[in-house]
Amino acid sequence: MLLLIRMALLLVLVILVTLLGIVFCLLTLKSKNRVYHLSRVFASVGPLFGLTVEGRVSEAAKKVPQAVYVANHQNNFDLFTLAKVVPKGIVTVGKTSLLWIPFFGLLYWASGNILINRNDRKKAIATIDQVVSGMKRTGFSIWMFPEGTRSRGRGWLPFKRGAFHAAVQAGVPIIPVVCSSTHRQVTLNRLNNGKVIVEMLDPIDTTGLHETDVINIMTDCEQIMQATQRRLDDELAKAD
Repeated sequence: MLLLIRMALLLVLVILVTLLGIVFCLLTLKSKNRVYHLSRVFASVGPLFGLTVEGRVSEAAKKVPQAVYVANHQNNFDLFTLAKVVPKGIVTVGKTSLLWIPFFGLLYWASGNILINRNDRKKAIATIDQVVSGMKRTGFSIWMFPEGTRSRGRGWLPFKRGAFHAAVQAGVPIIPVVCSSTHRQVTLNRLNNGKVIVEMLDPIDTTGLHETDVINIMTDCEQIMQATQRRLDDELAKAD
């Protein structure tokens, strides 16, 4: 019964948020904070799934006016967990296939996010170049998932270079965002599905770096993020 109630509520929520969100986006075309405001809505949905989400943001990250944010990508619940720490003045970069998701795809496009064709390397590189130009022109930050797709319990997937190229080219720091492990944590027919921690780490400076440094900074970031998730998972396990 709880499963059916949650599914029904989620369906109603998705439809309402999409319709109202599109109207909101059309009325605020010049705003830099459309994604931020929509994230606040999605962040409030955690309790519907029986999740308690704690967001942590480093003081150093709060002081950065523009950055490339990179987050781990586990499953569909990322929409409701990672949203807890999404900052103002940001757009996300996602796969073109997101556009075809019923309801959500249209809202994703309308809120100003950027779609990239990851299957076509030349087009993907060209899009990253456009993203960098847009960052320099508008002052927007961008949010990317360097794994490229949801890991779905397969552990960490290899990082792709796009986000790190963008940060180096734009001359902005990289800010890692890590969510504790959520694979198989949520059972929709269970009232309480526990706690999730989302942590935004200190910025990684890219000042003076060049394209030849991308691999090293990507590798360092990957190691930092994996170590952070292990720490968060250990903390939650000890609290149980």
